[in-house]
Amino acid sequence: MRRGERRGPGAGSGKAALEEQSPQHNGPGPRRSTESEVFDDGTNTFFWRAHTLTVLFILTCALGYVTLLEETPQDTAYNTKRGIVASILVFLCFGVTQAKDGPFSRPHPAYWRFWLCVSVVYELFLIFILFQTVQDGRQFMKYIDPHLGVPLPERDYGGNCLIYDPGNETDPFHNIWDKLDGFVPAHFFGWYLKTLMIRDWWMCMIISVMFEFLEYSLEHQLPNFSECWWDHWIMDVILCNGLGIYCGMKTLSWLSLKTYKWQGLWNIPTYKGKMKRIVFQFTPYSWVKFEWKPASSLRRWLAVCGIIFVFLLAELNTFYLKFVLWMPPEHYLVLLRLVFFVNVGGVAMREIYDFMDDPKFHKKLGQQAWLVAAITATEFLIVVKYDPYTLTLSLPFYITQCWILGIILVLTWTAWRFFIRDITLRYKEIRRQKQEHKHEKDKCLSNGDGHSAMRFVLYPGSGESDGFSLALLF
Repeated sequence: MRRGERRGPGAGSGKAALEEQSPQHNGPGPRRSTESEVFDDGTNTFFWRAHTLTVLFILTCALGYVTLLEETPQDTAYNTKRGIVASILVFLCFGVTQAKDGPFSRPHPAYWRFWLCVSVVYELFLIFILFQTVQDGRQFMKYIDPHLGVPLPERDYGGNCLIYDPGNETDPFHNIWDKLDGFVPAHFFGWYLKTLMIRDWWMCMIISVMFEFLEYSLEHQLPNFSECWWDHWIMDVILCNGLGIYCGMKTLSWLSLKTYKWQGLWNIPTYKGKMKRIVFQFTPYSWVKFEWKPASSLRRWLAVCGIIFVFLLAELNTFYLKFVLWMPPEHYLVLLRLVFFVNVGGVAMREIYDFMDDPKFHKKLGQQAWLVAAITATEFLIVVKYDPYTLTLSLPFYITQCWILGIILVLTWTAWRFFIRDITLRYKEIRRQKQEHKHEKDKCLSNGDGHSAMRFVLYPGSGESDGFSLALLF
């Protein structure tokens, strides 16, 4: 339902319920079966109104103050930094007030417009880094933090992999405690949030397991990928990732069953109700259950494979970027990048799902999804340019064999499911129709009817066509 449209609790019944629109639907079309029903009293308070003139006035006053009342320092480097920051802030102010809204509206559409503009700024920053020499690019990071621009050794998570070390009488379980660093809760919360983005248990588990295989395959390139077997499969996949995915699926179940009934804050009589309404402002306005159905068509299968590929590439970029740009894992820029992807990832996944699920209504890929794909590709290109030697280190022979086998299996299944199987089913259908016709013709002849039986038979078409083929059988 669009904001401003008043509907009571009983307005969602009958035909009206089928025609109700979600806030994400900015045009005609029925509400999807996977989309929750929303009741909104249409209250449009000061919080929801546009404030374009107010923002423009405040921005002009700030620039006027800097121009007329402040004395410009004679420090070229300081003025350059300040000018760049001011330019970014002006762009963010413009984007927050004027950019097109995305699919999300809570806690406020301006919040998501802000992250859309941050995506543009980050992509431009990456392109700038891409066009520098390797040495200049690394030294440029010193303008952001003077402590950067220095080569840093990667920590090796492998080494002694004994769960119980009898040689250490003081603490035989020291190997486990050594692995329990800040990345353990980061893994859990990261996969909890990824589950809320993807909204599918199978896709989350595939990405989780695939990334561990990638760490096995690439540990000869980055020592950071070298971990003990129990660190890979017990601590990461089962405990951290698995528990995060489980909690995420429970949250998805609650969100899909939640009643989405919204009232204006001043229309709620009790203070308890007002506090509850304020808290629920940070929950979704409505909910759409994702049904990816990768095996339903070749288009959806390729789209799901592409989503998994981009997810894994973005995960790898986290490690390779800090490796080539000489950033320690605990640096605030690494954390800010993760916070950035948490905020833009959910919007991008929703736009991708809408584009896949209803291509007639969503005729183009969403703006945030487009930017996330561009950012992921640009980050990878920076890694390729800044350290091609590391990326071109040959995979061990047994690793290469495993990946070739996996690719062959995926291609074989794709050919069977979307080509060979369809041809086989079509052939069986034609054969069944002919057998039925022959049986009816023999029955007519046995009853003394010598006339030839003629009828039209419709059987499903093959490939991506949804039409039917017409057969004339005698």
